[in-house]
Amino acid sequence: MDRDGNPLGNAIIWMDARGAQYLHPITGGPLQVAGYGVDKLWTWIRLTGGIPSHSGKDPIAHILYLKAEKPDIYNAAYKFLEPKDYLNLRLTGRFAASYDSITLHWLTDNRNIEQISYSEKLLQMAQMNRQQFPDLQRAVDVLGPIRPEVAVELGLSEQVQVITGTPDLHSAAVGSGGIRDYEAHLYIGTSSWISCHVPFKKTDLLHNMASLPSAVPGRYFLVNEQETAGACLRFLKDNILLHPDELECTSNGTDIYKIFDRLVMQAPAGSDGLVFTPWLNGERTPVDDHTVRGGFHNMSLHHKRPHLVRAVFEGVAFNSRWLLGYAENFVGRPFPALNMIGGGANSDVWCQIHADILNRPIRQVAEPIQANARGAAILAGVALGATTFEEAAGHVKIQQEFLPNPANRAVYDTLYGAFRSIYDKNRKIYARLNKSSP
Repeated sequence: MDRDGNPLGNAIIWMDARGAQYLHPITGGPLQVAGYGVDKLWTWIRLTGGIPSHSGKDPIAHILYLKAEKPDIYNAAYKFLEPKDYLNLRLTGRFAASYDSITLHWLTDNRNIEQISYSEKLLQMAQMNRQQFPDLQRAVDVLGPIRPEVAVELGLSEQVQVITGTPDLHSAAVGSGGIRDYEAHLYIGTSSWISCHVPFKKTDLLHNMASLPSAVPGRYFLVNEQETAGACLRFLKDNILLHPDELECTSNGTDIYKIFDRLVMQAPAGSDGLVFTPWLNGERTPVDDHTVRGGFHNMSLHHKRPHLVRAVFEGVAFNSRWLLGYAENFVGRPFPALNMIGGGANSDVWCQIHADILNRPIRQVAEPIQANARGAAILAGVALGATTFEEAAGHVKIQQEFLPNPANRAVYDTLYGAFRSIYDKNRKIYARLNKSSP
């Protein structure tokens, strides 16, 4: 953004990895661990809880990309803003970020959860200018009244207050109802994650997980992310089953995802040995590997369309199981159940598949796709003194609970072992095939 609040370029989506090549100069070194210079690794993790991901998908990599390849935009930038903070600028005219929206810039000292601030040391290491980043506030702070002209455009009172707010990962944690420490939720949307609030700062570098500042003041929460979940179903729909070409068929306005649910029920648990790996855009946790790719494995002439669809449902759940083990190790205890949210949680059959594969009760949150908006509303209620986090969490309804079906335990255990082996035995092949991928 320029000084007058005008955008200087298009937003860079979170999946953009063009900045990956510019990370090594600021994170590397002669003595390395996991590809990071030891001295830089220690400094970054000690202060922030993490370090810029090799994937190049963190905001700091996006800014480094602009600095290297679009210097006219970089040099003209008054502030770099995350999407939520840009919207707040449009609403209030104020440049600001929250402790949580700035986290993946990896420029803040997060050791004192009550007082997070930019680190001069990290700014120097990242070769960044502090003046180009917005001042910081809590997610529950009142940013200010809405601008009069915006109030008129939206049909709102000029007395409406704008709350600093939080990004989607953080609002989902609140909107899932899992407010108390160790109350876990599973999100299945375009991407996927397993998260919960925790009372400590901790890092698992080998599996790309850390506890970072939460939207709830004075709290950390577990951050991880699997790149593609619901995106795999959309890929199946758009590029395989309903691709607009001479083989195109039509659903006549029917919700295709409900049709997927019915097809899944026509195939047995385990899809008769068909395994889908959902790494269509690389992976971030529990492995940070941007070259790994997805696919159907063990396919035969026996397999039909229901097998393909069910295998995608199961492959996403196998990926969640892979993450679950490391997430539970991170927090030091098993999760007794997981609240499931996101568009994927609208599917009863997908909830049941997750319960079976994760071997954990899945609690389907009512209106699961609204979890992020619900979390934002809870933050606003707390900021304005209308409620507390604990009180608001008590109003998050559970629509249905899905218990693991022991009859499917053996087949899913076997296929999960195969799922893990597919990555272990093929990751070097993926690396060779995709070494030049962004």
